[in-house]
Amino acid sequence: MESLTHPPRTAPGNPSPVAVPPRASQPQPPSYDQLADRFRPIFARIAEGAVQRENERLLAHDAVAWLAQAGFGALRVPVAQGGLGASVEQFFDLLIELGEADSNLPQILRAHFGFIERLFAEIDPALHGPWLRLAADGVIFGNATTELGEGPLGQMQTTLRRDGDGWRLEGDKYYSTGTLYAEWIAVSAQRHNDDGSNDRVIALVPSEAPGVERVDDWRGFGQRLSASGTTRFRNVRVDPAHVLLYVRDQPTPLTAQFQLTHLATLAGIARAIVRDAVDFVQPRKRVYSHGSGSTPREDPLVQQVVGQLASTAFVASSTVQAVARTLGEIDRLRQRGEAIPEPLLFQVELETAKAQAGIVDAVLQAGTRLFDVGGASALQEDIRLDRHWRNARTLASHNPTIYKGRVVGDHLLNGARPTFYWAVGANVSS
Repeated sequence: MESLTHPPRTAPGNPSPVAVPPRASQPQPPSYDQLADRFRPIFARIAEGAVQRENERLLAHDAVAWLAQAGFGALRVPVAQGGLGASVEQFFDLLIELGEADSNLPQILRAHFGFIERLFAEIDPALHGPWLRLAADGVIFGNATTELGEGPLGQMQTTLRRDGDGWRLEGDKYYSTGTLYAEWIAVSAQRHNDDGSNDRVIALVPSEAPGVERVDDWRGFGQRLSASGTTRFRNVRVDPAHVLLYVRDQPTPLTAQFQLTHLATLAGIARAIVRDAVDFVQPRKRVYSHGSGSTPREDPLVQQVVGQLASTAFVASSTVQAVARTLGEIDRLRQRGEAIPEPLLFQVELETAKAQAGIVDAVLQAGTRLFDVGGASALQEDIRLDRHWRNARTLASHNPTIYKGRVVGDHLLNGARPTFYWAVGANVSS
């Protein structure tokens, strides 16, 4: 079992709950410039070690710790509860910058921010406080949602069963992205109630609780440090206060939030491709005899490739920012206690699906075009330019683009409602 440097902080139901007072010196959320000034030095430090981590497959424990200590995990926690109170738009702009530094980091933290957004979107507000205060205190949340195998479509094999005055958690998860780095894990489970009914819940357990095993067995060719492997739960005790019921039959902004995190990471990869293309070309003197310039940087064909890469990065970032504005509008309605119109939820889900179809293909192409700025020397493993395509391909494969395109097409042609909740499993009825 992978150990972490920080012990889990306490949570609701424990004897000494964390109480983080609001930051009196900062009653208002910071501007983007203030947030950027706070985190860019850390992003730069993360970027410096990105190639070494990739080459040696060094898990990013240090990078996650730097971000947590600086309050990155508290970006979306309200100021009144000890967080930074960043807007949705600010959050995604920072996520793009972090993705440029190292695309593993936004994916590692995707479950953490997804849990916070789930609280806002789907969980009784009376239950938010203790968990938001943990996030404000620097706690990182991981996830254990997806299951392998051929279980029935839409049914969880991981169970939560009554045990005295508490519950016992049992099951295996995969694609547990970020959980090796986390102090608490949000586990999706099927709860078997005393009256014989079942419901879907989130069970929150400390990552080092007895019976929890986190395995570093993610072997994808990209996002190799995201720790998207196995987590096992064997007879894990769960406090009743750590079980959150959520509804899965209503339109929600949460699906778009999760997907836009991947797209922001892809936009960051596109920026990193531009950065690495410029850094590779500028100092070079060797040219081809049949080239078009006295140096590579003066070759119009190389200039065109770099310019096209920059265009892709601009379009990817701008697309993410456009969808973030719609999510931000939804979030501000929530903060004011106003009802969120269903058409607005449809809009953001469809915007995210369209954004995915456009961004994925463009960034993957950019990851290939990058090699047109140099010859065989661009293939050297010590600079790892191939990581950009591999990481982009991996992110694109997590939620296949073809199904997003189908949802948009069905809506345009037939007026079909977008799909907000979906699952993976065996279709036992076919």
